Amino acid sequence: MFPDSSPIAAIATAPGRGGIGVVRLSGRGLLSVASAVCGLPASALRARHATYVGFVAADGSVIDRGLVLWFEAPHSYTGEDVLELHGHGGPVVLQMLLNRCLEAGAEIGLRHAQPGEFTFRAFQNNKLDLAQAEAVADLIEASTEAAARLATRSLSGAFSQVVSELVDQVTHVRMLVEATLDFPEEEIEFLASSDARGRLNSIRDSLENILAQAGQGALLRSGLKVVLAGLPNVGKSSLLNALAGAEVAIVTAIAGTTRDKVTETIQIEGIPIHVIDTAGIRDDQDASDEVERIGIARTWAAVDEADVVLHILDASRGPTRADEALVERLPARLPLLRIWNKIDISGHKPSLELQGDATHIYLSAVTGGGIDLLRSALLQVAGWQQTDQSIYLARERHLMALRAAHEHLTIAEQYAGNDDRSLDLFAEELRLAQLQLSSITGAFTSDDLLGVIFSRFCIGK
Repeated sequence: MFPDSSPIAAIATAPGRGGIGVVRLSGRGLLSVASAVCGLPASALRARHATYVGFVAADGSVIDRGLVLWFEAPHSYTGEDVLELHGHGGPVVLQMLLNRCLEAGAEIGLRHAQPGEFTFRAFQNNKLDLAQAEAVADLIEASTEAAARLATRSLSGAFSQVVSELVDQVTHVRMLVEATLDFPEEEIEFLASSDARGRLNSIRDSLENILAQAGQGALLRSGLKVVLAGLPNVGKSSLLNALAGAEVAIVTAIAGTTRDKVTETIQIEGIPIHVIDTAGIRDDQDASDEVERIGIARTWAAVDEADVVLHILDASRGPTRADEALVERLPARLPLLRIWNKIDISGHKPSLELQGDATHIYLSAVTGGGIDLLRSALLQVAGWQQTDQSIYLARERHLMALRAAHEHLTIAEQYAGNDDRSLDLFAEELRLAQLQLSSITGAFTSDDLLGVIFSRFCIGK
C-alpha cells in the first residue's frame, strides 16, 4: 500500500498562497534534518515548543524565516517523531523548503509522503482508529457547518465508541454460544439460560438505531444530487437562481440558452443539495446545432447520475407530448418531482399535490412563491428527519457494513429459533456480524480496503 516505513516529508498546507505554510516530517532520525535545515544543534529543540529560526540552504543562505516545532514520539499526530517547519505560505518558498529537507534527509532515507500516509501512520500506531482517520478527511472536505461539526464528533471517537459497544455485545453472545458448543455434555439449555434471543433482539434494535442515525449523517456528508430537466425555456435556470439566491445561471427568453450543465450547491437545513441545471431536452432533429445536441447528451448523462430529478413544466401552457416523452425516458428508479413553474403567469396558487404516485409542485421561480414547498419536498425525498438523537457522519462503507451486520444478525435470529439444533450456524452468523462491525473501526480490515481509503486523502495529511 505504502512503499516502506522510511521517514516522510510533505507540504501540509493547501496549494496556493497564504500567510503561513507548513512542511511536515515524520519518522526516525529527524533531529539531524532539523539541525541541518534550521542551523541549530538538536539539543536546542524542546518538545512541543516553537522556536524562531532561519531555514538555511546547503550553502548557508537563508530560504525563509519561521517557526520549528518538534513532537517526540509517541506524543505526536502520527505516533512517530514529527518535525514541523512553519514558514511563509508561498508555493515556491515551500517547495524550496521541502526540497531542502529531502536533501538534508537523504542519509536517513527521507522521502516524499504519499496521499494519506501521515494519517495512515497515525492509524497504524493506534493514535486513531479507521473511522476516526476517515473523519479527518471528512472534516477537511466538509461542505456545511453541520457536516464539519459531525466530522469533529466522529474524530473524537463518538461513532467508534457506539460501534465498539455493539461489537462487545455480539462478542459476548458469541462467547456463550461457542462455550455451549465446546461443552455439549453439560446439557446446558443455552437459549433459555442465557436469554440469547433477548440479547440478540436488543443488539438488533441498537444496530437499527445506529443505522438510521448513520444514514442521516451520510446524507449530511454527501448531500443530494438534484437534476433540473425539462423542455427549453420552461424556467430551469430561473429555478436554479431562485434556489441558490443568486444569479448563477444565464436567463433569457431565447430557448436553448443553457448549452452545458451548471452546478450550484445550496444548503437546506444543513444538507448540501447539489442542483444541476441542464440543457433543455428536445429531439435531436429539433436541436438547432451540434453544440445543443452535445448539451442534451450531457443532460441525459447527468440524469443517469442523479439522486432525484425535477421535471420542470410550464404551468402557463400545460403539459405537452414532449413533456410526457421526457418522463417516459427517465430511469424508473429515480424519484421524480414534477415542478409547474410560471404560476405568476398561469394564475395558479403555490401548492403541493399528490396525484397518484407523482408529486406536483406549483411555484414561480420569478416571485419565489412555492419555493419553500420545493425545499420541503426535497428533504422528504432525501429521507431527512429532524431528530434530537445523535447523528453520525457515516460513509457508504460504514452503511454497507452496518447493513451486512444487520443481515447476519437477522439470520442468526432464525437459527436461534431452532433451539439448540443450529448452534454452530448461529455462532457463525454472529462471527460474520462481528467482522462486519469491526471493519468500521479497522479492527478487521483488508490491506486492499486500507489502500483505497487512505489514497483519497490529500498529500501532507
